Amino acid sequence: MFGDYFKLAFRNLKHRGIRSWLTLLGIFIGVLAVISLVSLGTGLKTAVASQFGIGTTEVISVQAGGISAAGPPGTGVTKFLTYSDADAIERLSTVEAAIPRIITSGKLEYNDFVGFGYAASIPDGDKRDLVYEILDINPEVGRLLKDGDTNKVVLGYNFLKEDNGFRKPIVPGKTVLIQDKEFEVVGITEKEGSFIFDNLVYMNEEPLKDLMNYGERVDIIAVKVRDKDFIGRAKTDIEKLMRARRNVEKGEEDFEVSTPETSLETVNSILGGVQAFIIVVASISILVGAIGIVNTMTTSVLERRREIGIMKSIGARNLEIFNQFLIESGLLGFVGGFLGVIGGLVVGYLGIQGLNNFIGSEISLDLNYFLIIGSLIGSFIIGAVSGIIPALQAAKQNPVEALRG
Repeated sequence: MFGDYFKLAFRNLKHRGIRSWLTLLGIFIGVLAVISLVSLGTGLKTAVASQFGIGTTEVISVQAGGISAAGPPGTGVTKFLTYSDADAIERLSTVEAAIPRIITSGKLEYNDFVGFGYAASIPDGDKRDLVYEILDINPEVGRLLKDGDTNKVVLGYNFLKEDNGFRKPIVPGKTVLIQDKEFEVVGITEKEGSFIFDNLVYMNEEPLKDLMNYGERVDIIAVKVRDKDFIGRAKTDIEKLMRARRNVEKGEEDFEVSTPETSLETVNSILGGVQAFIIVVASISILVGAIGIVNTMTTSVLERRREIGIMKSIGARNLEIFNQFLIESGLLGFVGGFLGVIGGLVVGYLGIQGLNNFIGSEISLDLNYFLIIGSLIGSFIIGAVSGIIPALQAAKQNPVEALRG
């Protein structure tokens, strides 16, 4: 029985042509916006997480506050961190190691082309291996830096690509100019999928300090906690210590102590707010589509009065007339939702590919089957609910008056 209802509904929708398609537009736009936004939002969260390049959750970062949030750690800082700060932090009972790092911008020249980017320091001794572990750095070709590498560097993965900005790949054994000084490339790191780390220049700490005239200043201190269960306590201990060392009161800190989870939570909170706003806008579009369905089905009832009269005269009951128009309106919503799902997945896929090309990541489109199925069922329900009043009007038609009309 219901199969006949659906066959008749498809036939009637097909005959209505352009008006049916225009009715679908609101549902289509709303579902497309929701599906594409959720797909892109999920991909963007994954992309943002990959940019942190942290291979362990037991790491706390300490950096000084500045006048600008742009650029790497240390940008616009008015009171720098120092090596003695790192030594003091390392003496805390909850801390396994405190590693001072330099992360600075500079000029790199190769093949007669000049580029600008960031260089990061690698410490000597036991802390070298700890940094490699924390950042999960491994060589793609060549080797990593070791103690005693004075005029040598390791480059991020993107320098190995043809389109690296220097018109030819940079491979181990080649010489590059950094701040007009020659350095031998000894290795290229594996791809991290991070716009930051795949374009980074790694240099031993002392050569980078001398090259950039850093003295005792450091840009960031990476703190390895003794146990992940201590991370909250360690964060509190570090904040208390730094307030005392920098002579500031609680709430007036000129430094920041953060964990990867805290940073990700902040970013995800912002993305979640954007998603919520767009979903509200999409909901308005779906509401407009529902009103369009009501209008279309009401018009259809008026146009098909004679058809309703004939159906009733040959024995069709009110419930059967009601079901026929209810299913037609539900199918209007379903088709709009189906097209919206297809369009949303296409937009999401293209957006993810664009994001991959921009930051050099390898994120894939995450198909949320629950969302897809829910959107299709929801579209049908919205359409059906929108058609209840027109369906009731059709079911109440007097067959004699309908045939006269």
